[in-house]
Amino acid sequence: MGRVIVVGSLNIDLVVRAAHLPAPGQTVTGQDLVRHQGGKGGNQAVAAARMGAQVAFVGAVGQDELGQSALQALRAEGIATEDIVLLERPTGVALIVVDRAGQNQIAVAPGANAALDDAMVESALEGLQPTRGDVVLASREIPDGAVRTALARGRQGGALTVLNPAPADGLDPATRQLADLLTPNETEVHTLSGVASSAESARRLLGEDGTSWLAVTLGAAGAELVEFGGKSTRVPAPRLEPVDTTGAGDTFNGALAALLAEGMSPPEAVGVAVLAASLSTQRAGAREGMPSREQLGEFVRRRS
Repeated sequence: MGRVIVVGSLNIDLVVRAAHLPAPGQTVTGQDLVRHQGGKGGNQAVAAARMGAQVAFVGAVGQDELGQSALQALRAEGIATEDIVLLERPTGVALIVVDRAGQNQIAVAPGANAALDDAMVESALEGLQPTRGDVVLASREIPDGAVRTALARGRQGGALTVLNPAPADGLDPATRQLADLLTPNETEVHTLSGVASSAESARRLLGEDGTSWLAVTLGAAGAELVEFGGKSTRVPAPRLEPVDTTGAGDTFNGALAALLAEGMSPPEAVGVAVLAASLSTQRAGAREGMPSREQLGEFVRRRS
């Protein structure tokens, strides 16, 4: 069983639940402010750890109380934090509004995440030595140089490289091609390809050297896995009434990386990751609903 090495962001999420999301220029009154641990990288690392993976995290936080809180939360999940650097920038913060239907609106102040550079990532991966059987999972709430270095160093060592291209704007094609597996949502896959057709989007992205698989997340509809050469597999999600969709995509990515490191094929791993992401929507908070392997197994047994 390989390791999951996550290179990404750590944030503190400040969440307000309201009847509806604010329109431009509108103020809405919601419930009490709630603080959660977050950041795409941190969330994905936690999701992977709860699936049973051995996880190491590469990232940056500030030398403040929020940073210490973020580190403690990862350590409580059994995630190795030795390669998280402490910087004189504030720890990243996300401001989130969630409506009664579980949909969300998010603004992020990246703080220390924006200062994570390629040299820091290179130094961390030099020590971690990703190799065959490992999975290097990167997302884009950190600078492009850090993402590119993570994927290149992972591929150099023989690890499977996974890129969650969120946000997708401005992603360098050369960086994208360093990912063996790309995990955009419906909007992101169209942004990356420049065309509206899902089939044509997949053909364009997989037609470039390097990327072998495209796992497109479809929200409540599940996911679609497209293989280089054109084979496509649709994976439906179970019908559940969501409480909060915040973190569902991160749950998918973290669970997917853990299952791939365990030795599952991409089609098998995507099927289980869709179930994990669906189950995560049943509780409020990005990480609070992320299931353990045992909880996921019980969910599957109840549905069989």
